[in-house]
Amino acid sequence: MHPREATAARLLKISAGNAYDPDVDIDWDAPQPPGIMYAPQERLSLFGTPLWDALTPDQRVELSKHEVASIASIGIWFEVLLMRMLLRHVTGLDPRSAHVQYALTEIGDECRHSIMFGRMISAFGAPAYQPAAVHRALGRYLGATAGGIQTFAAALIAEEILDALQREAMADDSLQPLVRMVSRIHVVEEARHIKFARDELARQVAGSSKPRRLYCQIVVARAAYTVTHSLINPQAYAAVGLDPARAGAAAWANPRFRETLRWAGSRVTTYLQELGLVEGPARPVWRAAALL
Repeated sequence: MHPREATAARLLKISAGNAYDPDVDIDWDAPQPPGIMYAPQERLSLFGTPLWDALTPDQRVELSKHEVASIASIGIWFEVLLMRMLLRHVTGLDPRSAHVQYALTEIGDECRHSIMFGRMISAFGAPAYQPAAVHRALGRYLGATAGGIQTFAAALIAEEILDALQREAMADDSLQPLVRMVSRIHVVEEARHIKFARDELARQVAGSSKPRRLYCQIVVARAAYTVTHSLINPQAYAAVGLDPARAGAAAWANPRFRETLRWAGSRVTTYLQELGLVEGPARPVWRAAALL
């Protein structure tokens, strides 16, 4: 069996025996205990700044809720974009193949994840935050044009950054139970998606021409910039009475937040460097994304 088919067949088997149903596995009506953080405080974008120091304990909890809501909202946006790109990827391929069937299985997973994130945001009583217009434009471009390298590299950047944050959250007993359970479900199922994307990306890069790789380096770097700059919508700061523009600038100048982004993206950045996708004119964009 071809390695591509072997990977997909193995992931299909795992998917059949290890999947969650958020409607059943999450108690959506359970109360959210007051005074309990929604994310580790050291991972919040303003932690360690004068703005953070001036917040009351209740404001810090509220900010953690809205930052998690923002990340989940952007997660939905990325997952919908990924579904579009995966559909482009499988269009015209043999539907009898395990590769196509696993890609379609992943699309089904992402549908459930998007609904799960939406229900979590609703349970928070928080807004559904949206990326900036310039980032939405890039999403439309990728959704309409992305080929194999752009599809799987962009998927890995979004999935692995979120995966790192959620792996930490699901193991933290001090956080809200709802956040921990949503994180656990997403981490378990995303592990399969990450394996699928890593294997396919390596094959796509190996079969590409030098001009194609150069183009993909730029597009993938810009996707990384969109991911990190979209995670925390500045309007989330308004929920605790902060000026969004001032707080957003403080977050991006905050070395602790930039270190969190490098930590969350370290695994995928290292992998893309090994594949030669973080090179030449793309490197300044990766630095601007706070991932180098």
